[in-house]
Amino acid sequence: MQTALRQLAEDLLTAIVFAIVYLTTGNLAAAVGLAIAIGIAQFALYALTGRSIDLMQYLSIGLVVVLGAISLAFNDPRFVLLKPTAIHFAVAAVMLRGGWLARYMPPIVIQNLSERVLVGTGYAWAALMVALGLLNIYIAMSFSVVVWTWWISIGAGGIKIAVFIVQFIVFRMLVRRNLRAAAHAPR
Repeated sequence: MQTALRQLAEDLLTAIVFAIVYLTTGNLAAAVGLAIAIGIAQFALYALTGRSIDLMQYLSIGLVVVLGAISLAFNDPRFVLLKPTAIHFAVAAVMLRGGWLARYMPPIVIQNLSERVLVGTGYAWAALMVALGLLNIYIAMSFSVVVWTWWISIGAGGIKIAVFIVQFIVFRMLVRRNLRAAAHAPR
């Protein structure tokens, strides 16, 4: 889980930096420039340290540069705010691959829950990512950068944490139920 949270923070770092700089200075060019510089620095750091650069990092730097340029061209910060939507949609696309969730589950879960439950839960996560992406578009285009900052940092993150906790509780209950049933089954 730490790895997933670190990767999410890395993916959203440029958007967070953009929001902080823009909110504190009101200077769109400075906020976009710093976000692009940080995105390029992240990319360079991955390359220099020999860390493999996956599709999400390429997507992230491309989005920072393209959406930043569009924001500058139209003098509108909202375009940069759409980066998390693209990230959510990309993650959702990966989550549509059946069985992706299994690799994150401990053996006791794999042994005691059906594949149908794991695949269905994976699809539910994909649907959640699409919903969060669509909601981000609405908030970015309808509200201030301040509201968006609260949404992306507290709202979207909080929803993911809440869903994770619910999933943990449900999976735990199902595993316990299945273990009790197996213990009481005739041999």
